[in-house]
Amino acid sequence: MRTFTLEQIAQITGGMLSKAQDAAITNIAPPLLADENTLALALGEEEINNLSQTKAKAALVPLGVNIEGFTTIEVERPRLAMMKLITMFYEEPRTNDGIHPTATVHPSAKLGQNVSLGPNVVIAENAQIGDNTKILANGYIGNGAVIGTDCFFHPGVNIGDRVKVGNKVILHHGVSLGADGFSFVTENPNNIEQARKDGEIKENNVEQVIFKIPSIGSVVIGNNVEIGANTAIDRGTIENTVIGDNTKIDDLVMIGHNCRVGKGCMIVSQVGIAGSCVIGDRVVIAGQAGLADHISIGDDTIIAAKAGVTKSFPEKSIVVGAPAVPRKEFIKQLKIMKDAGDLIAKFKKYEPLLKTFEEGVNEGVNEGINEGVGK
Repeated sequence: MRTFTLEQIAQITGGMLSKAQDAAITNIAPPLLADENTLALALGEEEINNLSQTKAKAALVPLGVNIEGFTTIEVERPRLAMMKLITMFYEEPRTNDGIHPTATVHPSAKLGQNVSLGPNVVIAENAQIGDNTKILANGYIGNGAVIGTDCFFHPGVNIGDRVKVGNKVILHHGVSLGADGFSFVTENPNNIEQARKDGEIKENNVEQVIFKIPSIGSVVIGNNVEIGANTAIDRGTIENTVIGDNTKIDDLVMIGHNCRVGKGCMIVSQVGIAGSCVIGDRVVIAGQAGLADHISIGDDTIIAAKAGVTKSFPEKSIVVGAPAVPRKEFIKQLKIMKDAGDLIAKFKKYEPLLKTFEEGVNEGVNEGINEGVGK
């Protein structure tokens, strides 16, 4: 069990220690789940209020929160400090030393120093594995694939032929890199092509043979990339699909063939990026957003959750809605809809008066006509 003093924790997190009592810290937890050997994490207002009920002797709190008679470590960026704390207490999954007896390594494959291969791992022909890389149970590394140094692959990772993975890459359970792209063609123009060209579908009940377009490109993953469980990144049709250095990708993300994702991007769960998209550096794509094919997203852009992006956007855009528009335009649309609702409510309020007025006008018109006929 790892144990830290409050002074050590304050030094590691860069916090300011207000010491009312000493404690040997063996764990971290929210205030209501903490005991006397646990550092309570009170990062928000609710957790700070819960410190009155905690059994913990000390707490990590935002800068400026000072609780009389209670030991606190004040930090300027609580979430960053939390990351440092979790790193202190985190224990990596256990791996076997060296090559497990059930692993299969092709004679032409090259393994670096201190490589760890778990049960049932398969390393195919001419693959290369860098120093200190660990591949857990049931992993597959395809023909001619190149894996960098200090990588960590969780169980069930599948790496296709000729895929290149950089250094210090983390791949979680079930990641698939380098499957064929979703790319097909028909002998004659199909409904999709007609709809794009003419805006309508002219042909009915026309059977088409659908030909598969094989993918002869591959996938290139940069350094210090992390990819979440069950995410799939397809190989390019001719060119490579590329993921830039330091990009972080969540679980259940789909990135299509020929895409190029920049450096330092954050792509959240259930995002779908269609083929041949170009994503700039430091782009954030929130959960369940979808991007149409062949569009470009500029550097430092933020795409909101569930956005349906059908066109390109320049750098530093904030994109919201479906179909997605710039945030200011989206707010304007919301205001228009609210104003329209208010107008409808007012109309319904005065509708009886309007009916009465119309009936009076119609009666007057009819009387005028009758008088004209009498003359």
